[in-house]
Amino acid sequence: MPQTKQVAAPVTSAKTSHRKADQYNDPKHNYLHYWQGRDYEDAAEKIAISRLLKDKHFRHAVDIGGGYGRLCIFLENYADKVTLTDPSRQQLDIGKEFLIDHPEIDRKLMQAANLDFADGSVDLITIVRILHHIPDPNAEFQEIARVLAPDGYFLMEFANYAHARNRLKHILRAKKMPTKPVDIRSKAHQTKEEIPFVNHNPKTVIRQLQHAGLEVERVLSVSNLRSTTLKKNLPQGVMLAVEKAMQRPFAGMYFGPSIFFLVKKSK
Repeated sequence: MPQTKQVAAPVTSAKTSHRKADQYNDPKHNYLHYWQGRDYEDAAEKIAISRLLKDKHFRHAVDIGGGYGRLCIFLENYADKVTLTDPSRQQLDIGKEFLIDHPEIDRKLMQAANLDFADGSVDLITIVRILHHIPDPNAEFQEIARVLAPDGYFLMEFANYAHARNRLKHILRAKKMPTKPVDIRSKAHQTKEEIPFVNHNPKTVIRQLQHAGLEVERVLSVSNLRSTTLKKNLPQGVMLAVEKAMQRPFAGMYFGPSIFFLVKKSK
C-alpha cells in the first residue's frame, strides 16, 4: 500500500481470557498473505455485508477478531467510527501497515468473550471467519449481547457444516446431520495445544443466539461457488454474478460453506 506520513491508530489492550491466539502470533502466520488468491471469497463476503447493511448507518462499528483489518475500511461506508479488535498482537501490528491511510480506525487487543466496551454502547458488531475457532460460542454471544445497543445489529458469519455437499454425503451414508460442532482438523492436529477449527450447524447457532437474548433477522448463503476448479476456469466477474444471484434464494437451505446472519436483540 502507498506510504503516507499519517500514523495508524495505536493498539490498546484489554484483559485476556482463556481463548488462544497463538497461531496468529506465529511469525510464520501472516493472515494478510492468506487472502492472496482469495479475491472471490473476499468479494462474496462484501456483497453479503452490503446487502445486510443496505440503507443503514451506525455511530460505532466494532469488528471483533478482525485480524489485520480486512473488512474495517469497507465498514467505514456504514459507520462514523470503526474499531478493530483481535486477540493477536501480531495481526494488529500487520494491521498498522494495512490501515496506514486510515488512522481513524482504532486497534484494540481483546478477546471476543471479554470485550472492553460499556453495556449497550456499540450499535454495529461484526464477527467474520472467527466462529470456526470457537467450538462453544455461548460466552462470546453473551458478551456481544451485553455491549450491543438495544437497537443495534450484530452481523456474523460462520463456517457451515450443513452445506449442500455435506448434506448429500450424510444422506448417501444414511447418517444424521450432527448438531454439535464438527472438528475438521486432521487427527495429528487434534490436540489441546492446537487452535480449534470447527464447522457449525446453523440450527444450533440459532439456538445459542436465542439463549443469549439474540434473534436472527436475515440469512444469506455465501461463497456458494467456493471451488479451486471453478476459480481456475471461470472469470471472476461471472462467478460473482452467479454468487450474487444465489445468496438470497439459497439461504433458507443453508446451501453454501459460509452463512451470514443479521442479528438483533430479542424483544
